[in-house]
Amino acid sequence: MKSKNLTGDQLLAALAALSNPHRLRVVAVLAVGGRNYVSQLARELNISRPLLHLHLQKLQEAGLVTSQLELSADGKALNYFEAAPFAIDLTPAMIAEAVQTLTTNPEK
Repeated sequence: MKSKNLTGDQLLAALAALSNPHRLRVVAVLAVGGRNYVSQLARELNISRPLLHLHLQKLQEAGLVTSQLELSADGKALNYFEAAPFAIDLTPAMIAEAVQTLTTNPEK
């Protein structure tokens, strides 16, 4: 995801997802440490797995992380997450362009 290609709705989703400190930490851990599975991420971030799942879902919906379900050697399903490549260069011109494609009506 590159900011020049973002629609207004995608920009809002990305900014909303990144506006939470837990989600910023998730992206940082994945960016530095690479792909990881939910249980290990929860331990590293010192948050519960259900809470982590909620944050990962928001990040994934915004296109900021990706996931892949894999089976371990002992047959357990492990959901691996990694940071998606993205760049968001916020400039007034980029925002003005993205606003033209918004489908969200703030009046509603």
